[in-house]
Amino acid sequence: MRFAPADAAALPLWLVESGADLPADLSPAQRAFAQAQGFGGAAGTLCLLPGASGALDGALFGWGSAEKRRRGRFPLARAAAALPAGAWRLATDLPEAETEALGWLFEGYRFGRYAPATVPRARLVCPAGVDAARLEAIAAGEALTRDLINTPPNDMGPDELEAAVRALAGRHGATVSVIAGDDLLAQGYPLIHAVGRASPRVPRLIEMSWGAEGPELALVGKGVCFDTGGLNLKPGSSMGLMKKDMGGAATVLGLAAMIMALALPLRLRVLIPAVENAVSGAAFRPQDIYTSRKGLTVEINNTDAEGRLVLADALAAADEACPDLILCMATLTGAARVALGPEVPPFYTDDDALAAALAGAAGAVADPLWRMPLWEPYETLIEPGIADLDNAPSGGMAGSITAALFLRRFVTETGRFAHFDIYGWQPVAAPGRPKGAVGQGARAILAALPGVLGL
Repeated sequence: MRFAPADAAALPLWLVESGADLPADLSPAQRAFAQAQGFGGAAGTLCLLPGASGALDGALFGWGSAEKRRRGRFPLARAAAALPAGAWRLATDLPEAETEALGWLFEGYRFGRYAPATVPRARLVCPAGVDAARLEAIAAGEALTRDLINTPPNDMGPDELEAAVRALAGRHGATVSVIAGDDLLAQGYPLIHAVGRASPRVPRLIEMSWGAEGPELALVGKGVCFDTGGLNLKPGSSMGLMKKDMGGAATVLGLAAMIMALALPLRLRVLIPAVENAVSGAAFRPQDIYTSRKGLTVEINNTDAEGRLVLADALAAADEACPDLILCMATLTGAARVALGPEVPPFYTDDDALAAALAGAAGAVADPLWRMPLWEPYETLIEPGIADLDNAPSGGMAGSITAALFLRRFVTETGRFAHFDIYGWQPVAAPGRPKGAVGQGARAILAALPGVLGL
Protein backbone atom coordinates (compact mmCIF):
# COMPACT_ATOMS: atom_id res chain seq x y z
CA MET A 1 0.00 0.00 0.00
CA ARG A 2 2.60 2.47 -1.22
CA PHE A 3 2.90 4.89 -4.13
CA ALA A 4 5.22 4.40 -7.08
CA PRO A 5 8.43 6.48 -6.88
CA ALA A 6 7.94 10.06 -8.02
CA ASP A 7 10.54 9.56 -10.79
CA ALA A 8 9.07 6.29 -12.06
CA ALA A 9 8.54 5.88 -15.79
CA ALA A 10 4.78 6.09 -15.40
CA LEU A 11 2.14 5.80 -18.08
CA PRO A 12 -0.63 8.45 -18.30
CA LEU A 13 -4.13 7.69 -17.03
CA TRP A 14 -6.90 9.96 -18.29
CA LEU A 15 -10.25 10.15 -16.47
CA VAL A 16 -13.14 10.68 -18.87
CA GLU A 17 -16.67 11.58 -17.73
CA SER A 18 -19.68 9.96 -19.36
CA GLY A 19 -20.29 11.45 -22.79
CA ALA A 20 -17.34 13.85 -22.57
CA ASP A 21 -14.88 14.45 -25.39
CA LEU A 22 -11.77 12.33 -25.41
CA PRO A 23 -8.59 14.05 -24.12
CA ALA A 24 -7.08 16.48 -26.59
CA ASP A 25 -3.56 15.12 -26.13
CA LEU A 26 -4.35 11.69 -27.52
CA SER A 27 -2.73 10.89 -30.83
CA PRO A 28 -5.06 10.51 -33.82
CA ALA A 29 -4.43 6.77 -33.76
CA GLN A 30 -5.24 6.50 -30.08
CA ARG A 31 -8.38 8.55 -30.55
CA ALA A 32 -9.50 6.29 -33.39
CA PHE A 33 -8.69 3.22 -31.31
CA ALA A 34 -10.77 4.42 -28.34
CA GLN A 35 -13.67 5.30 -30.58
CA ALA A 36 -13.48 1.90 -32.26
CA GLN A 37 -13.71 0.28 -28.81
CA GLY A 38 -16.86 2.27 -28.12
CA PHE A 39 -15.32 3.94 -25.09
CA GLY A 40 -17.68 6.62 -23.80
CA GLY A 41 -16.57 7.26 -20.21
CA ALA A 42 -19.09 4.99 -18.49
CA ALA A 43 -18.12 4.53 -14.85
CA GLY A 44 -15.43 1.91 -14.32
CA THR A 45 -14.77 1.15 -17.98
CA LEU A 46 -11.17 0.92 -19.15
CA CYS A 47 -9.53 1.44 -22.51
CA LEU A 48 -5.83 0.58 -22.78
CA LEU A 49 -4.11 2.71 -25.42
CA PRO A 50 -1.37 1.47 -27.75
CA GLY A 51 1.57 3.60 -28.83
CA ALA A 52 3.06 3.79 -32.32
CA SER A 53 4.94 0.52 -31.75
CA GLY A 54 1.88 -1.26 -30.44
CA ALA A 55 3.19 -1.26 -26.85
CA LEU A 56 1.00 0.00 -24.02
CA ASP A 57 1.19 3.80 -23.94
CA GLY A 58 -1.55 4.89 -21.53
CA ALA A 59 -5.16 4.30 -20.58
CA LEU A 60 -8.57 5.92 -20.45
CA PHE A 61 -10.74 5.26 -17.40
CA GLY A 62 -14.47 5.88 -17.30
CA TRP A 63 -15.22 8.48 -14.63
CA GLY A 64 -18.98 8.26 -15.05
CA SER A 65 -21.23 11.11 -13.96
CA ALA A 66 -20.86 13.37 -10.93
CA GLU A 67 -24.20 12.11 -9.65
CA LYS A 68 -23.08 8.48 -9.78
CA ARG A 69 -19.76 9.30 -8.08
CA ARG A 70 -21.64 10.92 -5.19
CA ARG A 71 -23.32 7.59 -4.53
CA GLY A 72 -20.07 5.86 -3.70
CA ARG A 73 -16.52 6.41 -2.54
CA PHE A 74 -13.07 5.98 -4.08
CA PRO A 75 -14.05 5.45 -7.73
CA LEU A 76 -10.38 5.68 -8.77
CA ALA A 77 -9.75 2.50 -6.77
CA ARG A 78 -11.56 0.60 -9.52
CA ALA A 79 -8.81 1.68 -11.92
CA ALA A 80 -6.17 0.38 -9.50
CA ALA A 81 -7.84 -3.02 -9.61
CA ALA A 82 -8.28 -3.07 -13.41
CA LEU A 83 -5.02 -1.66 -14.74
CA PRO A 84 -2.06 -3.87 -15.64
CA ALA A 85 1.06 -3.89 -13.50
CA GLY A 86 3.33 -0.89 -13.63
CA ALA A 87 3.49 2.76 -12.64
CA TRP A 88 0.70 5.15 -13.61
CA ARG A 89 0.22 8.90 -13.25
CA LEU A 90 -2.97 10.93 -13.44
CA ALA A 91 -3.11 12.94 -16.65
CA THR A 92 -6.38 14.63 -15.59
CA ASP A 93 -6.69 17.37 -12.98
CA LEU A 94 -8.69 16.03 -10.06
CA PRO A 95 -9.96 18.25 -7.22
CA GLU A 96 -10.39 15.18 -5.02
CA ALA A 97 -6.86 13.94 -5.77
CA GLU A 98 -5.94 13.30 -2.13
CA THR A 99 -9.01 11.20 -1.36
CA GLU A 100 -8.81 9.29 -4.63
CA ALA A 101 -5.09 8.61 -4.23
CA LEU A 102 -5.81 7.20 -0.78
CA GLY A 103 -8.54 5.02 -2.26
CA TRP A 104 -5.98 3.68 -4.73
CA LEU A 105 -3.75 2.68 -1.80
CA PHE A 106 -6.70 1.07 -0.01
CA GLU A 107 -7.39 -1.04 -3.10
CA GLY A 108 -3.93 -2.57 -2.63
CA TYR A 109 -5.01 -4.28 0.60
CA ARG A 110 -5.72 -7.99 0.62
CA PHE A 111 -5.81 -10.33 3.61
CA GLY A 112 -3.50 -13.19 2.67
CA ARG A 113 -2.56 -14.80 5.97
CA TYR A 114 -4.36 -18.08 5.37
CA ALA A 115 -4.64 -18.36 1.58
CA PRO A 116 -2.95 -16.68 -1.36
CA ALA A 117 -4.51 -13.34 -2.27
CA THR A 118 -4.15 -11.61 -5.61
CA VAL A 119 -3.02 -8.04 -4.98
CA PRO A 120 -3.45 -5.35 -7.66
CA ARG A 121 -0.04 -4.52 -9.12
CA ALA A 122 -0.77 -1.15 -10.71
CA ARG A 123 0.93 1.60 -8.68
CA LEU A 124 0.12 5.27 -8.75
CA VAL A 125 2.61 8.13 -8.71
CA CYS A 126 1.30 10.39 -5.96
CA PRO A 127 -0.41 13.40 -7.58
CA ALA A 128 1.31 16.77 -7.33
CA GLY A 129 0.45 18.68 -4.17
CA VAL A 130 -0.58 15.57 -2.25
CA ASP A 131 1.44 14.49 0.80
CA ALA A 132 2.47 10.96 -0.12
CA ALA A 133 4.01 10.14 3.27
CA ARG A 134 0.85 11.17 5.11
CA LEU A 135 -1.39 9.03 2.91
CA GLU A 136 0.93 6.05 3.21
CA ALA A 137 0.83 6.39 7.02
CA ILE A 138 -2.97 6.50 6.94
CA ALA A 139 -3.09 3.46 4.64
CA ALA A 140 -0.73 1.55 6.95
CA GLY A 141 -2.97 2.33 9.94
CA GLU A 142 -6.01 1.18 8.00
CA ALA A 143 -4.21 -2.04 7.02
CA LEU A 144 -3.41 -2.72 10.68
CA THR A 145 -7.08 -2.31 11.62
CA ARG A 146 -8.20 -4.61 8.82
CA ASP A 147 -5.59 -7.27 9.61
CA LEU A 148 -6.56 -7.40 13.29
CA ILE A 149 -10.29 -7.68 12.60
CA ASN A 150 -9.87 -10.19 9.77
CA THR A 151 -7.79 -12.55 11.91
CA PRO A 152 -9.99 -15.38 13.25
CA PRO A 153 -10.49 -15.69 17.00
CA ASN A 154 -8.30 -18.80 17.40
CA ASP A 155 -5.39 -16.53 16.41
CA MET A 156 -6.70 -13.25 17.88
CA GLY A 157 -7.49 -13.64 21.55
CA PRO A 158 -6.49 -11.32 24.37
CA ASP A 159 -2.89 -12.64 24.28
CA GLU A 160 -2.54 -11.95 20.58
CA LEU A 161 -4.20 -8.56 20.84
CA GLU A 162 -1.71 -7.64 23.56
CA ALA A 163 1.12 -8.83 21.31
CA ALA A 164 -0.18 -6.60 18.50
CA VAL A 165 -0.19 -3.60 20.84
CA ARG A 166 3.36 -4.36 21.97
CA ALA A 167 4.53 -4.68 18.36
CA LEU A 168 2.96 -1.34 17.45
CA ALA A 169 4.45 0.31 20.52
CA GLY A 170 7.88 -1.08 19.66
CA ARG A 171 7.77 0.50 16.22
CA HIS A 172 7.06 3.95 17.62
CA GLY A 173 8.79 4.07 20.98
CA ALA A 174 5.58 3.85 23.02
CA THR A 175 5.26 2.10 26.38
CA VAL A 176 2.83 -0.69 27.28
CA SER A 177 1.47 -1.88 30.61
CA VAL A 178 -1.00 -4.71 31.22
CA ILE A 179 -3.25 -5.67 34.15
CA ALA A 180 -4.45 -9.26 33.77
CA GLY A 181 -6.49 -11.95 35.47
CA ASP A 182 -7.28 -11.52 39.16
CA ASP A 183 -5.04 -8.44 39.26
CA LEU A 184 -7.98 -6.72 37.56
CA LEU A 185 -9.93 -7.16 40.79
CA ALA A 186 -7.04 -6.06 42.96
CA GLN A 187 -6.53 -2.91 40.91
CA GLY A 188 -10.15 -1.93 40.49
CA TYR A 189 -11.46 -3.28 37.16
CA PRO A 190 -14.29 -5.60 38.28
CA LEU A 191 -16.43 -5.36 35.14
CA ILE A 192 -13.58 -6.31 32.80
CA HIS A 193 -12.82 -9.27 35.05
CA ALA A 194 -16.47 -10.36 35.25
CA VAL A 195 -16.94 -10.42 31.48
CA GLY A 196 -13.70 -12.27 30.74
CA ARG A 197 -13.40 -14.68 33.65
CA ALA A 198 -15.29 -17.58 32.01
CA SER A 199 -12.67 -17.97 29.31
CA PRO A 200 -9.33 -19.77 29.75
CA ARG A 201 -7.90 -16.83 27.79
CA VAL A 202 -7.15 -14.42 30.62
CA PRO A 203 -8.91 -11.03 30.49
CA ARG A 204 -6.78 -7.91 30.70
CA LEU A 205 -6.59 -4.15 30.38
CA ILE A 206 -3.91 -3.14 27.89
CA GLU A 207 -2.57 0.40 28.08
CA MET A 208 -0.23 2.09 25.60
CA SER A 209 1.25 5.56 26.14
CA TRP A 210 3.16 7.75 23.70
CA GLY A 211 4.29 11.37 23.53
CA ALA A 212 5.65 13.71 26.19
CA GLU A 213 4.18 17.10 25.30
CA GLY A 214 0.96 18.66 24.06
CA PRO A 215 -2.71 18.02 24.81
CA GLU A 216 -3.69 14.55 26.00
CA LEU A 217 -5.88 12.31 23.88
CA ALA A 218 -7.30 9.11 25.38
CA LEU A 219 -8.54 6.41 23.00
CA VAL A 220 -10.64 3.59 24.45
CA GLY A 221 -11.43 0.60 22.22
CA LYS A 222 -13.64 -2.41 22.87
CA GLY A 223 -11.49 -5.54 22.68
CA VAL A 224 -13.98 -8.42 22.92
CA CYS A 225 -11.98 -10.90 20.88
CA PHE A 226 -14.94 -13.22 20.52
CA ASP A 227 -18.46 -12.85 21.82
CA THR A 228 -20.59 -15.95 22.32
CA GLY A 229 -23.15 -13.83 24.14
CA GLY A 230 -22.22 -15.55 27.39
CA LEU A 231 -25.05 -17.33 29.20
CA ASN A 232 -27.47 -15.34 27.00
CA LEU A 233 -25.99 -17.36 24.16
CA LYS A 234 -26.20 -15.91 20.67
CA PRO A 235 -27.79 -18.03 17.92
CA GLY A 236 -25.36 -19.30 15.32
CA SER A 237 -26.49 -16.71 12.77
CA SER A 238 -25.53 -13.91 15.15
CA MET A 239 -22.23 -15.47 16.20
CA GLY A 240 -20.81 -15.74 12.68
CA LEU A 241 -19.09 -12.35 12.62
CA MET A 242 -18.14 -12.08 16.27
CA LYS A 243 -14.43 -12.18 15.48
CA LYS A 244 -14.96 -8.50 14.64
CA ASP A 245 -16.21 -7.67 18.14
CA MET A 246 -12.73 -6.34 18.88
CA GLY A 247 -13.17 -3.88 16.01
CA GLY A 248 -13.14 -0.89 18.37
CA ALA A 249 -9.72 -1.94 19.68
CA ALA A 250 -8.47 -2.55 16.15
CA THR A 251 -9.71 0.86 15.04
CA VAL A 252 -8.12 2.82 17.87
CA LEU A 253 -4.87 0.96 17.24
CA GLY A 254 -5.02 1.90 13.56
CA LEU A 255 -5.69 5.50 14.54
CA ALA A 256 -2.86 5.40 17.07
CA ALA A 257 -0.54 4.09 14.35
CA MET A 258 -1.47 7.06 12.15
CA ILE A 259 -0.97 9.57 14.98
CA MET A 260 2.44 8.18 15.92
CA ALA A 261 3.69 7.78 12.34
CA LEU A 262 2.74 11.40 11.63
CA ALA A 263 4.32 12.55 14.93
CA LEU A 264 1.33 14.64 15.97
CA PRO A 265 2.31 16.93 18.88
CA LEU A 266 0.12 15.36 21.55
CA ARG A 267 0.18 12.88 24.42
CA LEU A 268 -1.58 9.66 23.50
CA ARG A 269 -3.07 7.11 25.87
CA VAL A 270 -4.75 3.99 24.48
CA LEU A 271 -6.84 1.75 26.75
CA ILE A 272 -8.09 -1.63 25.50
CA PRO A 273 -10.10 -4.00 27.70
CA ALA A 274 -9.32 -7.33 26.02
CA VAL A 275 -11.58 -10.27 26.87
CA GLU A 276 -13.39 -13.25 25.43
CA ASN A 277 -17.05 -13.50 26.42
CA ALA A 278 -17.27 -17.26 26.89
CA VAL A 279 -19.52 -19.80 28.61
CA SER A 280 -18.41 -21.86 31.60
CA GLY A 281 -19.27 -22.36 35.25
CA ALA A 282 -17.40 -19.12 35.97
CA ALA A 283 -19.52 -17.04 33.59
CA PHE A 284 -21.23 -13.93 34.89
CA ARG A 285 -25.00 -14.24 35.06
CA PRO A 286 -28.21 -12.33 34.36
CA GLN A 287 -29.29 -10.56 37.55
CA ASP A 288 -25.74 -10.33 38.91
CA ILE A 289 -24.91 -6.87 40.22
CA TYR A 290 -21.35 -5.51 40.14
CA THR A 291 -19.80 -2.36 41.48
CA SER A 292 -17.79 -0.74 38.68
CA ARG A 293 -14.47 1.08 38.96
CA LYS A 294 -16.47 4.32 38.99
CA GLY A 295 -18.44 3.16 42.03
CA LEU A 296 -21.68 2.84 40.09
CA THR A 297 -23.51 -0.45 40.52
CA VAL A 298 -24.61 -2.28 37.38
CA GLU A 299 -27.32 -4.92 37.13
CA ILE A 300 -26.69 -7.51 34.43
CA ASN A 301 -29.89 -8.12 32.52
CA ASN A 302 -28.23 -9.62 29.44
CA THR A 303 -24.73 -11.09 29.31
CA ASP A 304 -24.67 -10.32 25.59
CA ALA A 305 -24.49 -6.60 26.40
CA GLU A 306 -20.93 -7.10 27.64
CA GLY A 307 -19.12 -4.49 25.55
CA ARG A 308 -20.43 -1.54 27.53
CA LEU A 309 -19.33 -3.27 30.73
CA VAL A 310 -15.66 -3.61 29.80
CA LEU A 311 -15.69 -0.12 28.30
CA ALA A 312 -17.17 1.31 31.50
CA ASP A 313 -14.14 0.37 33.59
CA ALA A 314 -11.71 1.50 30.89
CA LEU A 315 -13.51 4.82 30.43
CA ALA A 316 -13.48 5.41 34.17
CA ALA A 317 -9.72 4.89 34.18
CA ALA A 318 -9.26 7.28 31.26
CA ASP A 319 -11.48 9.87 32.93
CA GLU A 320 -9.46 9.84 36.15
CA ALA A 321 -6.57 11.56 34.35
CA CYS A 322 -8.83 14.35 32.98
CA PRO A 323 -7.40 14.30 29.45
CA ASP A 324 -8.28 16.98 26.92
CA LEU A 325 -10.38 14.53 24.92
CA ILE A 326 -11.66 10.96 25.34
CA LEU A 327 -12.81 9.01 22.29
CA CYS A 328 -14.43 5.59 22.61
CA MET A 329 -14.84 3.20 19.69
CA ALA A 330 -16.80 -0.03 19.80
CA THR A 331 -18.76 -2.49 17.71
CA LEU A 332 -21.47 -2.02 20.28
CA THR A 333 -25.05 -2.39 19.06
CA GLY A 334 -27.08 -3.94 16.28
CA ALA A 335 -29.44 -0.99 16.77
CA ALA A 336 -26.87 1.29 15.13
CA ARG A 337 -26.87 -0.90 12.03
CA VAL A 338 -30.67 -0.92 11.89
CA ALA A 339 -30.67 2.87 12.06
CA LEU A 340 -27.81 3.71 9.70
CA GLY A 341 -26.68 0.52 7.98
CA PRO A 342 -23.13 -0.84 7.79
CA GLU A 343 -21.42 2.19 6.18
CA VAL A 344 -22.43 5.09 8.43
CA PRO A 345 -21.42 4.80 12.10
CA PRO A 346 -23.25 7.01 14.58
CA PHE A 347 -21.32 9.04 17.10
CA TYR A 348 -22.47 10.67 20.32
CA THR A 349 -21.17 13.76 22.11
CA ASP A 350 -22.51 16.64 24.19
CA ASP A 351 -19.93 18.99 22.66
CA ASP A 352 -21.41 20.82 19.65
CA ALA A 353 -18.05 22.16 18.49
CA LEU A 354 -16.51 18.68 18.61
CA ALA A 355 -19.50 17.26 16.73
CA ALA A 356 -19.21 19.91 14.02
CA ALA A 357 -15.49 19.26 13.63
CA LEU A 358 -16.02 15.51 13.31
CA ALA A 359 -18.90 15.88 10.85
CA GLY A 360 -16.93 18.33 8.71
CA ALA A 361 -13.86 16.12 8.66
CA ALA A 362 -15.94 13.05 7.84
CA GLY A 363 -17.26 14.71 4.70
CA ALA A 364 -13.87 16.08 3.70
CA VAL A 365 -12.05 12.74 3.85
CA ALA A 366 -14.87 10.40 2.72
CA ASP A 367 -15.06 8.66 6.10
CA PRO A 368 -18.77 9.00 6.91
CA LEU A 369 -20.10 9.61 10.42
CA TRP A 370 -23.51 10.73 11.67
CA ARG A 371 -24.25 12.44 14.96
CA MET A 372 -26.98 10.88 17.06
CA PRO A 373 -28.57 12.40 20.17
CA LEU A 374 -27.76 11.67 23.80
CA TRP A 375 -31.49 11.94 24.49
CA GLU A 376 -31.93 12.81 28.16
CA PRO A 377 -35.49 11.42 28.56
CA TYR A 378 -34.10 7.94 27.84
CA GLU A 379 -31.90 8.06 30.95
CA THR A 380 -34.67 6.37 32.93
CA LEU A 381 -34.41 3.34 30.64
CA ILE A 382 -30.95 2.52 31.98
CA GLU A 383 -31.95 2.90 35.65
CA PRO A 384 -33.37 -0.42 36.91
CA GLY A 385 -34.04 0.72 40.47
CA ILE A 386 -32.26 -2.18 42.16
CA ALA A 387 -28.88 -0.82 40.97
CA ASP A 388 -27.58 2.44 39.56
CA LEU A 389 -27.53 1.15 35.99
CA ASP A 390 -29.01 -1.57 33.79
CA ASN A 391 -26.69 -2.99 31.12
CA ALA A 392 -29.55 -4.08 28.83
CA PRO A 393 -32.79 -2.09 29.06
CA SER A 394 -35.92 -3.98 28.09
CA GLY A 395 -38.17 -2.87 25.26
CA GLY A 396 -35.75 -3.09 22.35
CA MET A 397 -35.97 0.57 21.37
CA ALA A 398 -33.21 3.22 21.10
CA GLY A 399 -30.56 0.59 21.77
CA SER A 400 -27.63 2.58 20.40
CA ILE A 401 -28.68 5.71 22.30
CA THR A 402 -29.16 3.95 25.62
CA ALA A 403 -25.75 2.27 25.23
CA ALA A 404 -24.18 5.68 24.65
CA LEU A 405 -26.01 7.12 27.68
CA PHE A 406 -24.69 4.21 29.76
CA LEU A 407 -21.08 4.92 28.70
CA ARG A 408 -21.45 8.64 29.35
CA ARG A 409 -22.12 7.89 33.04
CA PHE A 410 -18.47 6.83 33.35
CA VAL A 411 -16.99 10.07 31.98
CA THR A 412 -17.61 12.81 34.53
CA GLU A 413 -14.30 14.66 34.91
CA THR A 414 -13.32 15.16 31.28
CA GLY A 415 -14.89 18.02 29.37
CA ARG A 416 -14.90 16.53 25.89
CA PHE A 417 -16.00 12.98 25.13
CA ALA A 418 -17.35 11.18 22.07
CA HIS A 419 -18.46 7.60 21.54
CA PHE A 420 -18.53 5.88 18.11
CA ASP A 421 -20.77 2.85 17.53
CA ILE A 422 -18.96 1.34 14.55
CA TYR A 423 -19.54 -1.82 12.50
CA GLY A 424 -16.00 -2.55 11.29
CA TRP A 425 -17.07 -4.77 8.41
CA GLN A 426 -17.62 -4.37 4.67
CA PRO A 427 -20.42 -6.83 3.79
CA VAL A 428 -20.00 -6.46 0.00
CA ALA A 429 -16.79 -5.56 -1.81
CA ALA A 430 -16.59 -1.92 -2.92
CA PRO A 431 -13.82 0.25 -4.40
CA GLY A 432 -10.94 0.42 -1.93
CA ARG A 433 -12.78 -1.89 0.48
CA PRO A 434 -12.70 -5.64 -0.20
CA LYS A 435 -15.28 -7.73 1.60
CA GLY A 436 -14.20 -8.09 5.22
CA ALA A 437 -12.76 -5.83 7.85
CA VAL A 438 -12.73 -2.08 7.35
CA GLY A 439 -11.75 0.94 9.41
CA GLN A 440 -14.47 3.45 10.28
CA GLY A 441 -14.11 6.89 11.80
CA ALA A 442 -10.33 6.89 12.29
CA ARG A 443 -9.56 9.10 9.29
CA ALA A 444 -12.27 11.58 10.21
CA ILE A 445 -10.91 11.79 13.74
CA LEU A 446 -7.36 12.22 12.46
CA ALA A 447 -8.46 15.08 10.20
CA ALA A 448 -10.41 16.75 13.02
CA LEU A 449 -7.74 16.50 15.75
CA PRO A 450 -5.64 19.55 14.79
CA GLY A 451 -8.62 21.88 15.12
CA VAL A 452 -10.14 20.12 18.11
CA LEU A 453 -6.92 19.99 20.14
CA GLY A 454 -5.27 23.12 18.77
CA LEU A 455 -2.31 21.25 17.32
